[in-house]
Amino acid sequence: MTLSLGIDTGGTYTDAVLFDEEHGVIAKAKALTTRNDLAVGIARAVGTVITSAAVAPAEVGLVSLSTTLATNALVEGRGGRVALVFIGFDPADAERAGLVDALHGDPLIHIAGGHNPHGDALAALDIETLINEVTAIAPSVTGFAVTAQFATRNPAHEIAARDLIVSCTGLPVTCGHELSAKLDGPRRALTSVLNARLIGLISGLIGAAQQIMAEHHIDAPLMVVRGDGALMSAGIARTRPIETILSGPAASLVGASYLAGASDAIVSDIGGTTTDIAMLESGAPRINESGATVGGFRTMVEAVAMTTVGLGGDSEVAVVDTGIRAALELGPRRVVPLCLAAREHGELVHRVLDLQLTHDLASGHDARFVLPIADAGASQAGLSEGEVQLLARASDGPTSVAAIVRGHADVARLNRLVKRGLVTLAAFTPTDASHVLGDYTAFDRDAARKGATLMARKRSAAGQVVAGGPDEFSKWVVTTLQRRSAETLLDAALNHDGFDGASLSRQAAVAASLDGRSGFVDVALRLTVPVIGLGASAMLYYPRVAELLRTAGFIPADADVANAIGAVVGRVRVHVDVYVSQPERGRFRVHHPEAPRDVYDQEQALSVAQEIARRAAMRHVVEAGADAAEVTMKQVFNIARIEGEEFFVDGTVTATASGRPGVSR
Repeated sequence: MTLSLGIDTGGTYTDAVLFDEEHGVIAKAKALTTRNDLAVGIARAVGTVITSAAVAPAEVGLVSLSTTLATNALVEGRGGRVALVFIGFDPADAERAGLVDALHGDPLIHIAGGHNPHGDALAALDIETLINEVTAIAPSVTGFAVTAQFATRNPAHEIAARDLIVSCTGLPVTCGHELSAKLDGPRRALTSVLNARLIGLISGLIGAAQQIMAEHHIDAPLMVVRGDGALMSAGIARTRPIETILSGPAASLVGASYLAGASDAIVSDIGGTTTDIAMLESGAPRINESGATVGGFRTMVEAVAMTTVGLGGDSEVAVVDTGIRAALELGPRRVVPLCLAAREHGELVHRVLDLQLTHDLASGHDARFVLPIADAGASQAGLSEGEVQLLARASDGPTSVAAIVRGHADVARLNRLVKRGLVTLAAFTPTDASHVLGDYTAFDRDAARKGATLMARKRSAAGQVVAGGPDEFSKWVVTTLQRRSAETLLDAALNHDGFDGASLSRQAAVAASLDGRSGFVDVALRLTVPVIGLGASAMLYYPRVAELLRTAGFIPADADVANAIGAVVGRVRVHVDVYVSQPERGRFRVHHPEAPRDVYDQEQALSVAQEIARRAAMRHVVEAGADAAEVTMKQVFNIARIEGEEFFVDGTVTATASGRPGVSR
């Protein structure tokens, strides 16, 4: 019997399953994700699942990994400091597609060069400026992104710039044309920047998984789940980590379809950091071909059509006290729950909480701690002097926020260090609230209760305490999370049905439905499909969420490890686009380095494009880890009618290759 080992590294838990195609799930295990050293959590989950199944590691013929690491990093704004080399674009182009926001202060280098829509050079690549700029910036960044004007028509300048940067700096370089064949240079540049920023994080995760495989003497291919649910080899994932955004959610959707056998449903996977919502239609996940949006950034990565919000069991709970009545804010930042921090650092956490409980007045730093992070792919490049000093104080060991923050400037510096992935915070979360209420008690319930007591005595602008005690405050947190979850599901469903606009669930009539209020008019919106709840904490929240939405809700068996199951039941799939244009009547150009420069027959041009696309798709699917593959072809043409005669303007030939991953035995 050849087994597959599925691993999912989430923000809170690392899951592992042993799976056999004939018998399904053989064994499953969970371990806490250890963000300071991912290998520790993976080792615990893998070791437990192999021991519980009583199998020899040699029986594992395939290992597949899904992860929320890239998704969470983009939602939380974490990642390395990178430089964008922007070739042939005007400065105003950087304002499009949210590119400047995505850079958030990282270097932007404008270089002359680029091509026109037909692939002809607009200007020579300014090599001298490129060398000078890159050499000066290299010590302060972890990698480069390169995007050139119309590189999808002719990638020569991107390739030349990449080779030069690598030779000068040795740093990783992401080229835009390697990530997408679609037009829209600024959005392609945005995707390249995010990819470059994620390389260190995903490389660290893959390295951790390979380390554990070696320790268990598992000699098998390692695959990684892409954001569309397909699989790719670990080697490709290292260079194209952007394709792993929504990897965990995509795997959960594939796993949910396998587990539930549902044809049409809304699948909601609640993790520690995010809630990920997607649609099953006729038993298959809906794909967003225009590009996944994560953390407010619209990328060019094809992925499962997913709504991702920063709402999870480990979302930071904040009291908004600016109004007459206080409100709660959940997320989007993930923090370590107090109950979990106390399990690891009990003496410190309880000592600080006990001291803060003796104070007469509540403080904004109450029940908040700073935890250092070991090397996990983050970089200190580009930190200010104040940030370096604060990081040094935080690196001595776990401590309270109050002990190291020395003013408002330090608060901003601390947030910057958290975003860069150099430290993490521990604070009150919905997981703590569930501990206080006794619904979930895996960790230190006493620490959670002390934190809830501190949070409950915060005051509104009118001077009133926000809750009558820890139980009341915790109930407020849980009901708020359930309500926000229902609103997010409803918004996703309304958007799917063509109702435009954000946060439609907050409108008065819709809110009345969720509140269960009625008068002369009974407003009662309901979902027409069931809700499938996934994730370790789904049972705590989703029965009530389904009630609010007036629909059936169910949590399938093994729903707690659906991501890991989805990681091993998927297929390797790649597609290759080859673009064909007609620069002038009777002259056709196939835009690919392997193609002849120009041909003078339309059928010949299309035949060349088809053969190139087919060969490239087969080559790439094998590189991505497929054992054998099937290829399907698709053509889309743009035909104009001029004076009654059809005129070929341009077209795209697409080859899609798909197959199951190879196994070691």
